[in-house]
Amino acid sequence: MPRLSEGSSIADRRTLAARSVIRYSRGMAETIFLKIIAGEIPCHKIYEDDQVFAFLDIGPLSSGHTLLIPKEPAETLDQLSDESAAALGRMLPRLSRAVLKASGATAFNVLQNNGASAHQAVMHVHFHIIPRFPDSAEGAGLGIEWPAGTLDNETGQRLAADITAALAEE
Repeated sequence: MPRLSEGSSIADRRTLAARSVIRYSRGMAETIFLKIIAGEIPCHKIYEDDQVFAFLDIGPLSSGHTLLIPKEPAETLDQLSDESAAALGRMLPRLSRAVLKASGATAFNVLQNNGASAHQAVMHVHFHIIPRFPDSAEGAGLGIEWPAGTLDNETGQRLAADITAALAEE
């Protein structure tokens, strides 16, 4: 696979990233995010420690759109260790505050998808921090439609009991 230099154009980076997503998103052996962590694909790194890595999204929904990923290879959140999940949880508020301050946004979305049918494109756990600029015609951020349903009491009691029982088995 070709490597990009620091001077590579955004178009070159996006082309390589798109090819990598298609090629490497089938399993945890090689994802584009593992290659970014390893330094094989360049990125605009924001933060790194022993457990997490943060960088700018190359296809941002708004200015400052940032990704936070665990270094532990896991496709979905339920496959992640408690230690890596805690590291993400510690970093998300700090990174969110930094993104807000640097971007000038006053609101943001945190998005995390699990599985292809939930619109996960890269099969490695990742959180999007997406600044919102509602008055901007370009790059306003994430638009969400939420067709809320209803929860009747009987169904709610049954679901709460089933989830509580499953949690006790963890």
